[in-house]
Amino acid sequence: MIPLLHDFADVPVLVFGGGRVGARKARRFAREADVTVVSPEFADEPFTPDGTDDAESAAGSVDLVRAEPDSDAVAEWIDRFEPALVVAATDDETVNEAAVETARERGILVNRADRAGERDPGSVVVPATVRDEQVVVSISTGATAPALSKHLRRELEDTLEGASEMATALAAVRTELKRRGIPADRRRAIVSDVVSDSATWTALRTGTSNTSQVIEDVLDDERARGGDPR
Repeated sequence: MIPLLHDFADVPVLVFGGGRVGARKARRFAREADVTVVSPEFADEPFTPDGTDDAESAAGSVDLVRAEPDSDAVAEWIDRFEPALVVAATDDETVNEAAVETARERGILVNRADRAGERDPGSVVVPATVRDEQVVVSISTGATAPALSKHLRRELEDTLEGASEMATALAAVRTELKRRGIPADRRRAIVSDVVSDSATWTALRTGTSNTSQVIEDVLDDERARGGDPR
């Protein structure tokens, strides 16, 4: 499989199943998407997005619909919501199969939660994810070793600390250097030096530096080497 990032901002995602797995899927997609969960019952676990007190505090939302669609009614639910992604997470294999088949017929992405590792056409895998605002790292073992994905995610959490601030600083540095007429090859070298500098990482992580200071430091260094960034 080839890992891709998909923008789900404000688009509908339909989850069949309100158990523990359905709740986890709903939380994951509610960071951006407008999620609807269809189930006769809902787990005690919250369906709200991770790190928030309620669904409305996230970019998307979660609507819980108490209903028990059989396999024949699945297509009607999918046609009603026209989702960008269908999640099949019930404990009824026939309902899950109907959700997968209907999604495939309509060209809709589908994530089947009860058969890890299968690769039907149009299927997607939701990997373990480490996020620092706009910086996202995903880990997948092809459903062969979920415990390893969880372990690597924990290991990467500390590594990614400050990555969002660094990304913001690098974007600003590139923009400023381009505005000042610095050649493209030199811009690439400067950005590479900044992202490789442990002192800059530490300063951004601890808040002792910010984007404006990083830009000023870069310009001072360029002047000192005779680059004259004007």
